[in-house]
Amino acid sequence: MNIIGIIPARYGSTRFPGKMLTKISGKSLIQRVWERCSLAPLEGLYIATDHEAIQTHAEQFGAQVIMTSIEHPSGTDRCFEALGKIGGKVDYVINIQGDEPFIDPMQIKALAEILDGKTELATLIKSAKKIDEVLDQASAKVVINKDQEAIYFSRSPIPFVRGQAVEHWLSHADFYIHVGLYAYRADILKAISHIPEGKLELAEKLEQLRWLESGYRIKTVLTDGASLSVDRPEDVAKAEDFAAKWGL
Repeated sequence: MNIIGIIPARYGSTRFPGKMLTKISGKSLIQRVWERCSLAPLEGLYIATDHEAIQTHAEQFGAQVIMTSIEHPSGTDRCFEALGKIGGKVDYVINIQGDEPFIDPMQIKALAEILDGKTELATLIKSAKKIDEVLDQASAKVVINKDQEAIYFSRSPIPFVRGQAVEHWLSHADFYIHVGLYAYRADILKAISHIPEGKLELAEKLEQLRWLESGYRIKTVLTDGASLSVDRPEDVAKAEDFAAKWGL
């Protein structure tokens, strides 16, 4: 399988404009993401951006950069445009979040290992260890079937454990948190980039619900890895503490 990685790197973040160029202990956020992903077994790795400053900076540290439109509403759409510009035979694209400076390359490897030509879409999930994770509306929860395919994603706690106090839910059901790393089969990426938002996506603000509502199947891979995202300016200090602790 020819599997490539694309890191969407939008300049205009609503909560943190220009965050891709923000320095974390001497290295930019986007450079840290690219360096970690470079350790994963991918046939190619690209940064897809909409801003010349990111392009110039990324090329300075050796990245392959694809310029894309400023109009894309999601990383999925940016990946599709980038794929068209890359050309050649590509079986799968892995969409790698550009705001996780310490992403584990083994997570990318785990996702790549299930891409067998039949899998349409795939993503990572992790088991919830604390009830606060389940109740946090900022994170997406997911329920899966016996084949480890996603049934539904929600910002609400799912499943609902009837007849039990919330603090006891983890003892009565399995809860999974979505980890935002996607793999798309190339033909499926094209297809999902041309379907309109569905009612479920509009309600939950989760684009993967558009795919489920349209009948596509999303395989899930269980991971133990925790992620550290830089979403707001105040997250930079946390990332620097993490880098110092682990010598990164």
